[in-house]
Amino acid sequence: MYKEIEEAALNAWPALRTILRDGWLLRVSDGYTKRSNSVSPIYEACRCIEVEGRIRDAERFYANAGLNAVFKLTPFVHPPSLDELLSQSGYKLVDPSCVKLLTLDEEPYAAYSNGNVRIEESFTEGWLANAAALLGLSPSQTSVTRELLGSSPLTQGFAAVYVDGNPVACGIGVVEGKYMGLFDIVTAPEYRNQGYGQQLIRQLLDWGKSRGASACYLLVVENNKPAVRLYDKLGFETIYRYWYRVKPLAQI
Repeated sequence: MYKEIEEAALNAWPALRTILRDGWLLRVSDGYTKRSNSVSPIYEACRCIEVEGRIRDAERFYANAGLNAVFKLTPFVHPPSLDELLSQSGYKLVDPSCVKLLTLDEEPYAAYSNGNVRIEESFTEGWLANAAALLGLSPSQTSVTRELLGSSPLTQGFAAVYVDGNPVACGIGVVEGKYMGLFDIVTAPEYRNQGYGQQLIRQLLDWGKSRGASACYLLVVENNKPAVRLYDKLGFETIYRYWYRVKPLAQI
């Protein structure tokens, strides 16, 4: 199940370019987000190649793209010794994170409302502008987001909470099969701790159920304590942890 969720998360938040090389997925998206600009080593090699050679090959790939070499490490990487090998090669551990899962109940989640929630199933420039403002995206990051999300074949819900006509929270739900993933959940600083983030998620949970999802997953950095508390409050449970190993381009 965990690998199913890992694959679903890779599909839900894609990359501009993905290459499958000896069982490793090498993803590139002009440097925006580590999950779209990293190696996902979740499959076994199809050829008998020394792992050190595969690491050097990945480093050359990212150096040619002008990017740091980044590996996403999960409990089911191939080979299992990869994290130790990367550490010995000078890779630094960053952003310890976890994947949380919630089994969706039959009862509705959106039991209350103190703002107007809209969920659009088509990507729009209006939603992107609101999300970019709340997330603090640069013009280049906004452009990459447009490319990443604007042509996905999966069922997407672009959600926003409005107060007095102004967007105060936004997020994305992506449904593939029985799973829905939540991404880029954010609330404007001045509206935090007022229930808007929880309201947004509850509406997305009901929306995901109506689109066939029976479970919802999300990815969160462990030191983001407010987000972790909110997800725990909603009943999400940690099912596995992951982290990144990074070697700066200057050291490759």
